[in-house]
Amino acid sequence: MKLIIIFTLIFYSNYFNNDWGSTGHRVVGEIAEQNISNETRKKIFDLLDGNSIAYVSTYADEIKSNSTFKNYNNWHYANLKLHQKYKTSKKNPKGDVYFGIKKCIDILNDNTISKKEKQFYLKLLIHLIGDLHQPLHLGKKEDRGGNDIKIKWFDKFSNLHRVWDSNMINYSRLSYSELANNLPAVSDKVKKQIISAPIEKWFEETHNLTKYIYNKLPKDKILGYKYYHENFDIIRLQLLKAGLRLAYTLDQIFK
Repeated sequence: MKLIIIFTLIFYSNYFNNDWGSTGHRVVGEIAEQNISNETRKKIFDLLDGNSIAYVSTYADEIKSNSTFKNYNNWHYANLKLHQKYKTSKKNPKGDVYFGIKKCIDILNDNTISKKEKQFYLKLLIHLIGDLHQPLHLGKKEDRGGNDIKIKWFDKFSNLHRVWDSNMINYSRLSYSELANNLPAVSDKVKKQIISAPIEKWFEETHNLTKYIYNKLPKDKILGYKYYHENFDIIRLQLLKAGLRLAYTLDQIFK
């Protein structure tokens, strides 16, 4: 019985262990750090005890191995069928990434909350906004957001979720700071459109990419340079959007 329980925990935890990888989350944090106001930067510096946004961006993944925080696991993703919109989809009663982001914002806007609790939810918010921009965090329930779609990445076995989490980012051989400083250039007009979009729009944009990923998967499921060349710019733009939106969200909270 114990072996069954252990296997089940390992099997399902894999769904939660893949989200941009540490490099992707740190890119989002670095972009946010570059775009927040000086006032916001000072308040966050104090709240995070001097740690940077990039440094704490992986905290929500690091606590997954601690059962004390298991109730937050569902906050990293939302299951949607390809034809569904989030508004009309069946919601997880334990919460999802939309619920998690909203909850974090509400707590950070509450002046009665302790510094320790605010610090915790700030770390979660930083991470979850990154997660929402990873397309396979809005994937199908039946394949656990692409985790059960086994593929060949160059000469190694992987899965579709991991390819979009970390395989392509790692293949670029860029550090998080190098990647953060080499993201797509966008005009001020486009930048304003990115940051002014409501969270529902974030969902819509990301889920459109989710559909693209499922529909464009090669039949042989062998992915390599061609797939990287065709899709890495999508990842770069998603990281940029996540970082800019995180910065804007933080400015709204700490203004």
